[in-house]
Amino acid sequence: MEKLTKISAIAAPMLRINIDTDQIIPARFLVRVTNDGLGEGLFAGQRYGRDGKPNPDFILNRAPYDRAEILLADRNFGCGSSREAAPMALRQRGFRAVIAPSFGGIFFNNCFRNGVVPVELPIEAVRQIAAEVEATQGQGKVGVDLEGEAVTTPSGAVFKFRSPPLLREMLLAGADEVDLTLRRGEQIGDFRGKDSAKRPWAYRPGLAN
Repeated sequence: MEKLTKISAIAAPMLRINIDTDQIIPARFLVRVTNDGLGEGLFAGQRYGRDGKPNPDFILNRAPYDRAEILLADRNFGCGSSREAAPMALRQRGFRAVIAPSFGGIFFNNCFRNGVVPVELPIEAVRQIAAEVEATQGQGKVGVDLEGEAVTTPSGAVFKFRSPPLLREMLLAGADEVDLTLRRGEQIGDFRGKDSAKRPWAYRPGLAN
């Protein structure tokens, strides 16, 4: 896994509700041998015209938002099907954070496992961040600090957020559930030692340990 502690980057406002995973990465881009190249299909329905050329009116095709690493969205971002390719496509396109009032549940969890932090803030806060970004014509940087669980606007305003402790720990360490378990080998060994003294029958030869 790829770790993340904090970033300060350009943020692209896409304040629409119910942006589902099929909009994020259309199904036709999922027919592939590997996950490489998913970023090319990110928001393909809006990002490209019928002729296959970039749509100049789409925000991620316009400077400086074409260099954005943070996405600002409205309610229920990442709803719809559970395709893990959605956060993968965002990450391959360069995004490290999505800030929205709410997320699709499976998408939210998958983001942490793919190097992207989903930040839940009230819609008023998201709109304020978007307004500040637009007032600077996209040049004002937005900060996302996963370690301190805070978002900083271009003007310096700070909004606190909360994230699930285990998923936060995984992303901060760049480790998945198995990695975190293996890192607790000494604690697990201590527990097994104490537990085997209390329940020796559970550790007798022939049983899986």
